[in-house]
Amino acid sequence: MIDDLTRNPVLHGLVPDQLAPRRRKIMLEDFDLPVDIGFHDFEIGTPQRLRVNVEVWLSAAHFPQCDTVAEAWDYDVLRTAILALVAGRRFNLQETVAHEIYGLIAARQGVEAVRVSTRKPDIYPDCAAVGVELSSF
Repeated sequence: MIDDLTRNPVLHGLVPDQLAPRRRKIMLEDFDLPVDIGFHDFEIGTPQRLRVNVEVWLSAAHFPQCDTVAEAWDYDVLRTAILALVAGRRFNLQETVAHEIYGLIAARQGVEAVRVSTRKPDIYPDCAAVGVELSSF
């Protein structure tokens, strides 16, 4: 039998139950975008680089079972929704941005768990970044 997802022969029924996937995750990693963020006078009106990471755990029913576009969780939609959220807006806090991104994702059908982090990588010369993270677990 040929598995539609991998297009390779699969020996169905030979994978032990304990090795069956228990969680399914998609990710958007290290997405850098300019955001008007910060409450210091020097930050207001000066977009800064904000790095966003998103992890989305999906139910089995909402994770692709075959290799078709119709089954996919569209990464373009996820990326575009985040860009639209921050476009033309000003934020004082990373916490606010993270909460709003989190809400966009958590409200989607099939989502079982979410992790969203934001980081400002250009704040301190002796630190990789400062940031926040929200997680449902």
